[in-house]
Amino acid sequence: MASFPNIRSLLRFFSNDIGIDLGTANTLVYVKGQGVVLCEPSVVAIRKGSNHVLAVGTDAKRMLGRTPGSVVAMRPMRGGVIANFEVTEEMLKYFIRKAHNDRRTMLSPRVVVCVPTGSTQVEKRAVINAAEQAGASEAYLVEEPMAAAIGAGLPVSEPGGNLIVDIGGGTTEVAVISLGGIVNGQSVRIAGDAMDEAIIRFMKEAHDIVIGERTAEDIKVKIGSAYKVGDKETMAVRGRHATSGLPRTVEISSDEVRAAISDPVGAISDAVKMTLEQTPPELAADLVDCGIVIAGGGALLRGLDQLLTKDTGLPCRVADAPLDGVALGAGKILEELDTLRQVLVQ
Repeated sequence: MASFPNIRSLLRFFSNDIGIDLGTANTLVYVKGQGVVLCEPSVVAIRKGSNHVLAVGTDAKRMLGRTPGSVVAMRPMRGGVIANFEVTEEMLKYFIRKAHNDRRTMLSPRVVVCVPTGSTQVEKRAVINAAEQAGASEAYLVEEPMAAAIGAGLPVSEPGGNLIVDIGGGTTEVAVISLGGIVNGQSVRIAGDAMDEAIIRFMKEAHDIVIGERTAEDIKVKIGSAYKVGDKETMAVRGRHATSGLPRTVEISSDEVRAAISDPVGAISDAVKMTLEQTPPELAADLVDCGIVIAGGGALLRGLDQLLTKDTGLPCRVADAPLDGVALGAGKILEELDTLRQVLVQ
């Protein structure tokens, strides 16, 4: 007669285990054996005065800044941590169901969720609880820079040093990794969202124009840069005039945007330099050859690799799939859970 563990192993074959990059800006879901199957904004629309969910993900993001008084479109994740537990739980349920194509499996999935390095025990427990309440049979945590490094293909289990910079929406994670662990790192709650907020402030102060988060992000993506690259570009921006309240269009340049986001970009560079200053000499020597790898949505900011090279003197490159890196890392951990269990948060 087959033993219980063997029966469970057989049932596990029918379960789609899931890796989740639960980000402030976007949530990505990796399904074992299928790859990244979902990437949607971490936005939930709820009815005001309750946690009744009306829309999640892409549908909810379309409502940002456009909802009637009875509906609130919100981000339940702030600064890389859960700001609203109940809404985050509903968001996780939605993404897990969608990743499974709304079909029930014979066994609930095992779930690996990525969390910022600086998360407190309370925040980690909140993520575990949310995943379990969302239907996970087992929930594990992995620190985001570790997942990003694995997703970027870095040899994290070897004794050499690897420096990863993961720039998301709410947090920037900087870590030196060796022998399957984070030797030294920084987690700063300054990342893509802080750049968007800086652009919003600049537009109001310099042009007397009020814009929203979506417009600020659009400006950053289209003409934003961390370092001067190529010729100056311009862009027409529509917003509401702060004094008259009427719609207005102004033209801004890439030089203006680069100056506007210089403070948050500088804070990211400072976090990298601080991490290097605290790195053991043997590992620091490894980094002269290996350099810096940047991942996350923020890695797509033009000229960021050149700025970090200038500020640190180390070679810097963008990961092959920066947006998917953390989710791919979580997925690889699922695929090789027995050999990579050491990288999980205990």
